[in-house]
Amino acid sequence: MRSFFFAIICVAISIVAFAQDTKSAAAKPFHTYIYNKEYMVYLDLNLYDNDIKVPGQDIFGNVLGYFGASRDSRKWLITSAKLDGTNKASLDIINDYGSEDLTATLTYDPKQNTYTLRQTGGSRLKIVVSRKWVKIPTEITLVPHERVADMW
Repeated sequence: MRSFFFAIICVAISIVAFAQDTKSAAAKPFHTYIYNKEYMVYLDLNLYDNDIKVPGQDIFGNVLGYFGASRDSRKWLITSAKLDGTNKASLDIINDYGSEDLTATLTYDPKQNTYTLRQTGGSRLKIVVSRKWVKIPTEITLVPHERVADMW
């Protein structure tokens, strides 16, 4: 009987914790980790607090976020962002060498729980796969995901 009550209490606590997590995600949709399975790329960002560290590249300090790939150690850093309402952000992005930059918009769709990254100008996002450059499409859909460890 005790274990039954203990199980009920654990379930209730997890439901409350999940509800609070969902509520905070809706309130701050641009503090997230999102992933695209097809290209194995992700965005780790917090456009509110500027507190993201690029793994293995501490020289950059805290940034708004970065675009990375599971199969490539290079990163594209978000250098500035402007929130356009609650579900859209305009981004300025630069590669980690500083030789290429681009502008993009990131739009959150709360009904589908997806994000659309649309490159609007400048260089194309690209990653290296099997020693060849792969251009990322100018519009790509990403979904919330648990953090993926880089191979590097």
